[in-house]
This record gives sequence, structure tokens and C-alpha cells, in this order.
Amino acid sequence: MQTTTTEESSVDFTPDSGTITMFSTTWCGYCNRLKKQLDAKGIGYTEINIEEVDGTAELVEQLNGGNRTVPTVLFPDGTAATNPSASEVESRLAA
Repeated sequence: MQTTTTEESSVDFTPDSGTITMFSTTWCGYCNRLKKQLDAKGIGYTEINIEEVDGTAELVEQLNGGNRTVPTVLFPDGTAATNPSASEVESRLAA
């Protein structure tokens, strides 16, 4: 269960319908792969580098049970997924 702090923090980054927010780093191979796959499918995203935006590394840890794992994707409904496939992102956006 998410805490109130997490919900308040994640609301700041909740994407518009049909897009996602992806928390990443520049050196993350999984992040780069997901970005390429999303680009190929035409899925819009806002990328947030957790090493450059204050508070986002802590938000990622809260969303992932204490783990600073990227890519972490935030969906318009406020739910999150860790290292999802592009197909999973596509199907969750279509739901």
C-alpha cells in the first residue's frame, strides 16, 4: 500500500492520458531499450532523470519497496510498473 507521501509526490509526475512518465538514468541500458521500443510504437512519454531531478530517486524507492530501480513507469491512473515491456505499457495505456 502506498503512503500518503508517495501519493502526493507521484501526483506531481502523473502523466496525461495516453502517455507515461518514465523515471530513468542516462546509463541505464533497460531505460534506453524501453525508450527505443516506445518510440517505435509511437507511445508518448516524459523522461525524468532521477540523478538530476530532486526527490525523484526517493520517489522511485517508495514506488519500488525501497529499491532504486529504473526504469520505473508511472501511468495516468497513478499506478506504476518497474522495468515493464513496451507491450505491457501499450496494453495498460489501452485499458
